Amino acid sequence: MSKIGSYLKKHTEALVKDVGIEPACELTGKSKATLGRYYSDHDEHADRFMPIDAVAALEEAASYPHVTGALAELKGIGLTFEGPRRNTDREGGVNSDVIALSQRFAMLMAEYQQSIEDGIITVNEAKRLLRETSQLQQVLIDMKIHLEEEAS
Repeated sequence: MSKIGSYLKKHTEALVKDVGIEPACELTGKSKATLGRYYSDHDEHADRFMPIDAVAALEEAASYPHVTGALAELKGIGLTFEGPRRNTDREGGVNSDVIALSQRFAMLMAEYQQSIEDGIITVNEAKRLLRETSQLQQVLIDMKIHLEEEAS
């Protein structure tokens, strides 16, 4: 499988798991097995990818547009959200963002230190680091939104 295909499948898996397998089945009208094939890295599923309408339906319910983000990154494009996708707005603006950024970075570094302790970063450790990196990215996006609001 190509590097791009593998990259997209990993982000497809993250999208499905973000939404949850049962809700993902309901939103897409696909079975668990079919959804699993879309992100399977086995050779027999190497050419299977989730249809774009299913991606759009799942990303609407997800906390982050995993597949869209991956496609954008592959082309060197950055994403900007119209607004945070939280149940409640976080108060405090940029000052609050700076604190959240420091906390998230500390969590990423703690996870990295724990992962590299034995000199090897396992697949599970890499997934945890990726999760922390995504959370850090979300804080930066929130901070960018607050700064754009203050600049206007």
